[in-house]
Amino acid sequence: MLRDPVEAEDVAQDTFIRAWNAADRWKPGTARLESWMARIATNLCLDRLRKKREAYMETPPEIHDESPSADEQMISAETNNAVLVAIGRLPERQRVALELCHFQGHSNIYAAKELDISVDALESLLARARRKLKSLLMPQRDELLSSQADDQETIVAVT
Repeated sequence: MLRDPVEAEDVAQDTFIRAWNAADRWKPGTARLESWMARIATNLCLDRLRKKREAYMETPPEIHDESPSADEQMISAETNNAVLVAIGRLPERQRVALELCHFQGHSNIYAAKELDISVDALESLLARARRKLKSLLMPQRDELLSSQADDQETIVAVT
């Protein structure tokens, strides 16, 4: 009746409690014990179903969806694409240095070892990469910042 095993267990327990409390009112000759208990269980199920039905609202409450809207997702994709295109236009060593340090989160020491250069040379590569990215993205700066103010990767790449 309830289509919920947890609710059914609760009703079963309530049925036995009610039967125990009303045991003195059961008359062995008028009804079988199973019928009397089944009627108690049925009444408890019907009570629960009525309470559930009363709990329904005519109009459901408005649920605030925290996920980005379709427009925001499209703007984010365009912004990310613009940044990826700009990164793709960097010289290979600058792009790799930027990838290792900023996007993969490696330390400068690790990135320098991977590129087989000194840490100072890596920092110089990163500085040149940032300047180049800035010059590539500067014409779109206002558009990128206004559409992606919360996107940290874009802000880091533009500034």
